[in-house]
Amino acid sequence: MNLDPNTPVLVGVGQAAERIDDRNYRGMSPVELAAAAANGAVDDCGAEDVAAAIDTVAGVRQFEISGMINAPLGRSNNYPRSVANRVGASPARAILEIVGGQGPQHLISELAGEIAAGRSRVAMVFGSDATSTLRYFAKAEARPDFTETVDGDLEDRGQGIEKLVSRYTVIHGLTSAPIQYALLENARRAGTGLGPAEYRRQMGELFAPFTKIAASNPFAAAPVERTVDELITVTERNRMIAEPYPRLMVARDQVNQGAAALLMSVDAARRLGVPEENWVYLHGHADLEEQALLQRPDLGHAPSHVLAVREALAMAGIGIDDVATFDLYSCFPVPVFNICDGMGIAPDDPRGLTLTGGLPFFGGAGNNYSMHAVAETVAQLRRTPGEFGLVGANGGILSKYSVGVYSTTPAGWKPDRSAQAQQQVANWPTEAVTENADGVGTVETYTVRRDDGRPTGIIIGRLDDGSRFLSTTEDDELIALLIDGDPLGHSVRVRSFDYGNRCTLA
Repeated sequence: MNLDPNTPVLVGVGQAAERIDDRNYRGMSPVELAAAAANGAVDDCGAEDVAAAIDTVAGVRQFEISGMINAPLGRSNNYPRSVANRVGASPARAILEIVGGQGPQHLISELAGEIAAGRSRVAMVFGSDATSTLRYFAKAEARPDFTETVDGDLEDRGQGIEKLVSRYTVIHGLTSAPIQYALLENARRAGTGLGPAEYRRQMGELFAPFTKIAASNPFAAAPVERTVDELITVTERNRMIAEPYPRLMVARDQVNQGAAALLMSVDAARRLGVPEENWVYLHGHADLEEQALLQRPDLGHAPSHVLAVREALAMAGIGIDDVATFDLYSCFPVPVFNICDGMGIAPDDPRGLTLTGGLPFFGGAGNNYSMHAVAETVAQLRRTPGEFGLVGANGGILSKYSVGVYSTTPAGWKPDRSAQAQQQVANWPTEAVTENADGVGTVETYTVRRDDGRPTGIIIGRLDDGSRFLSTTEDDELIALLIDGDPLGHSVRVRSFDYGNRCTLA
């Protein structure tokens, strides 16, 4: 194939991980984990003197600089350049991406476009989290200092969480991912007609095969194969986090992991001597945002994510049946179900739905999980030339979705059609929201949070006029129904106060 010299190719991937109980545990900083993965990506490309040619680096934002936790052991003032220094690169441009699990695939697609436009020739994307190490040393007297100060420009895009939270959602307890996604999960259950126990088993059946993949992955944080019953049975070790999620159903954030990807133009790859058998092409890509949470007609699904998959496949010129490997973002079951429902993929599809083992078992490395998915996809496609692999990366509260379709088969660069598809999403109908709700309504979805063991119910409901509202409850009778019964469709009486809405059984 006669390729344009600026055609982008992914030529190297790398991963790094350590567990506290490892015999050779080093207590690596986030910078060190990312640098180990980045050096691995340089080595993986199979050419010499590559690092010096890197002109652009992009870092995925870690938990500790995402507004989620602090940096108890200190941090770099310029994470991308700290990593670049350890790789031996002096890039002209350094980027720190916004919050969200869509970040890795989004950055790969974006920088591939920069290469295609001739604005970059060699780019490195990386991310890491050392959450497990940070927690391990946080209260220790003798602990490492990860503080670094490096010079150089930084294109810091900010946290970007303003679209994901509001005062209204925060005062009603939507402050953590398990609570937010539990509301979506129970909304999906409402559409299946299943009871709580039946649906929990369906979640376990989805995730049990993921544990088998994680068990054989040397980079996994929890490499243990588990049965469906182990996943769904609530015990002291598998405690309920937020209905319907026991602990083993939620993304594992206690990890020490890093991953990186190296991209360059065909011209640069030839000039640097990267063997063509290491080249992987981005055949299709798309980035879309879902409607605002409470305005979505169906809280159990994110149709924009399905549209992103369809757009990426159409760009690649293939159908879903032509995909050989998948890695679907799996912080909780509902993002996986969402793509399966929308694309007609059986949850037990023999191709499998993950290459890493999934976020609850491989590990939910902050915003960077899907970089590991890309790394595993590239490695698999090199072993089976000509096949296609799809990576679906989710961010926010089923809010953003970035898709990449990869293959070793040569393909010219195509700009995406995400802007046009996003306009479709903007034209979809939305639901009305009554923030100060008073009267009788019905439960649309729900969960229960447990702060210091005290249960608080969170309900999204519908008033008689069809508008949607948020409410919390500490009413014993309603809490009992939320925990032990099936409240979907039940009537509740809601009252508004300055500090939010409160409800009881009607």
